[in-house]
Amino acid sequence: MDKETILEKLKKAVEEQNVEMAEEGAKEALAAGIDPIRAIEKGLSLGMNTISKLFDEGEIFVPQILISAEAFQKAVAILETAIPKEDLKKIKKRKVIVHTVQGDIHDIGKNIVKTMLSASGFEVIDLGRDVPVDEVVKKAIELDVDMVTGSALMTTTMPSQRDIVNAIEEEGFRDKIKCMFGGAPVTKEWVEKIGGDGFADNAAGAVEEAKRLLA
Repeated sequence: MDKETILEKLKKAVEEQNVEMAEEGAKEALAAGIDPIRAIEKGLSLGMNTISKLFDEGEIFVPQILISAEAFQKAVAILETAIPKEDLKKIKKRKVIVHTVQGDIHDIGKNIVKTMLSASGFEVIDLGRDVPVDEVVKKAIELDVDMVTGSALMTTTMPSQRDIVNAIEEEGFRDKIKCMFGGAPVTKEWVEKIGGDGFADNAAGAVEEAKRLLA
């Protein structure tokens, strides 16, 4: 089996929620001498992109996302065994906080973004829902995260997103921590107005924006 066929197999395994195929494809990739990072980026990650878009279009639902994520993660675990330890240490997983902002208890969207980010190779810390601004900022600094994301599902809770940006600024970490926001009433214009770095209105967009901001 040629290398391109194997990469396509990895992509297809994630798209079809086939854990066994993903594991098999990962082993074949190593046997064929495909660079593990390339197998992840040009095979598995492309499959997750498809899954994210299908979810946003209403073609699949949360259970399918979870199985696709499992296929992705199982394959990555196999591929990582072929990466030298010294190189593995150099591959710093970008650390991201996800939460639903203070005063807001809606978390379905947040949970989906969490799953998609995790499956796309980010280290995700989920603080839950209705999280006080001070707690978000404290954890962001304490855990040395690269980005904070916060979902607001009501117009009355949107100001918490602004407060997060301001609090991180006041603590002197604004140049180190990116801020990405979303939620039903949230707009790109709002995020720009409050000084945020990124906006996403769906799961696929969140993953792509996170990759762009933390490239």
